[in-house]
Amino acid sequence: MGLRGIFARNLRQVRHENGYSQEAPVREAGVDRTYISPLDRGVYSASVDMVEKLAAVLGVETDTLLHHSAAKAGRKKPLPSGADHCEEPTQAGSVREQ
Repeated sequence: MGLRGIFARNLRQVRHENGYSQEAPVREAGVDRTYISPLDRGVYSASVDMVEKLAAVLGVETDTLLHHSAAKAGRKKPLPSGADHCEEPTQAGSVREQ
């Protein structure tokens, strides 16, 4: 899953956990209501400024919306057969096993 999909999943999850409709966060962030649905579905990419605005409105840190682990925490599907861990990129871009 790419960063756009991770953001979309985390945005939906945080919205639902906080009881927000799609319209409430964008209204408070000062954007058109038609903008949130494509963000929620991963159709649009949010700018860095928009990520900051939405995080502030939702009361979370920006990394909550962008962090891969937050998306994995909500995953309902089990890991593929035989997999007992996920791989996570290190800072240098190589893959580190957990």
